[in-house]
Amino acid sequence: MGALSSQEQIVVERAAAEPMLDQVLAWAAVNSGSRNLDGLARMAGLLGDAFSKLPGSVVLVDAAPVDAVDAAGKTIGIAHGQNLHLKVRPEAPVQLLFTGHMDTVFAIDHPFQETRWLDDEVINGPGTADMKGGIAVMLAALKAVEASGVTNLGYEVIINSDEEVGSLGSAPLIAEAARGKKAALTYEPSALPDGALAGARPGSGNFAITIRGRSAHAGRNPDDGRNAVLAASDLALRFEKMRRAGLTVNPAKIDGGSPTNVVPDLAILRVNLRPATPELEAEANNMIAAAIAAVAAERDVHIDIHGGFARPPKPMTPAAEALFGLVKQAGADLGQSIGWQPSGGVCDGNNIAACGVPVVDTMGVRGGKIHSMEEFLIVESLKERAALSALTILRLAGGAA
Repeated sequence: MGALSSQEQIVVERAAAEPMLDQVLAWAAVNSGSRNLDGLARMAGLLGDAFSKLPGSVVLVDAAPVDAVDAAGKTIGIAHGQNLHLKVRPEAPVQLLFTGHMDTVFAIDHPFQETRWLDDEVINGPGTADMKGGIAVMLAALKAVEASGVTNLGYEVIINSDEEVGSLGSAPLIAEAARGKKAALTYEPSALPDGALAGARPGSGNFAITIRGRSAHAGRNPDDGRNAVLAASDLALRFEKMRRAGLTVNPAKIDGGSPTNVVPDLAILRVNLRPATPELEAEANNMIAAAIAAVAAERDVHIDIHGGFARPPKPMTPAAEALFGLVKQAGADLGQSIGWQPSGGVCDGNNIAACGVPVVDTMGVRGGKIHSMEEFLIVESLKERAALSALTILRLAGGAA
């Protein structure tokens, strides 16, 4: 270890001693898939009890309204779980933001529902790494910092219920909480099992594009029809041609269609785009508009677009590099080698960075194979990352950043 002050030494030891493993096992036993509202409510209750050990009052905040286009081309409302929100010392001179998510990608009927030990050091289970382990790390660090008697630090904690489905219901809450913050830490699992952090991230946009044509008999008068499936396919191929360095494009699904003896009058194309920079995001929006206008005109169909870039690109800025440097130094002083690399994934860190707040968004546990039945948590990393967070927070509070 490097040189820690006596206060820092006490705080990191307190953080590492918190009962994080027991918490992770209890929380992972609750299915909190993004669409399982009952499971999310139960999870929110457990987290509310746990975070009530911190100063301030824990509140559960309803999600903002969210809608989507269904397979019939209708716009419908989508229910989301509540989001946990905690404010501590809003009058303090140093203000930080801590975020995490309680939802997982595993639905209530998914076969992956239980935890098991793979060996003495590794647990396999839903949400153990992504990110119930991270939430336990966050709480341990904050409890240890609070026990040190720090008074010049204020912060907000948000644990949302919809990160895995784009945070559409919680994005306004996160943006409001990010306002005026010196820095933010988000507790996604490390980018690699060795503990590397994610640096730059692309943005992400999900679009549902509804094409309405004209039905006709496929044999008697097909030329009177306007084939929506062909128009959707034409549009998908134009999307493919938008791909370039720094912009990935994935036309993923076409809903709609008709019986084979009917010219189909409805199709919904669903596509994801990931631009590396704000400039590429703007260029992508222009290309999308041009492609839709061209297909609508050439195929005589009506096209509506739903969705957008809910995750802005997250480039490495000088402020972000300074925060990464602080975390790296804290790791070095704890005997942990902390590096970082770009990631193709997106998370709430994208939204926080877009508010002008530097963020390290992979402060959670070491593990891997997330979003699969092989998801795993390296148990020793609970202590490691709690100590890393506690030291980072303490130094941010002391004006080291």
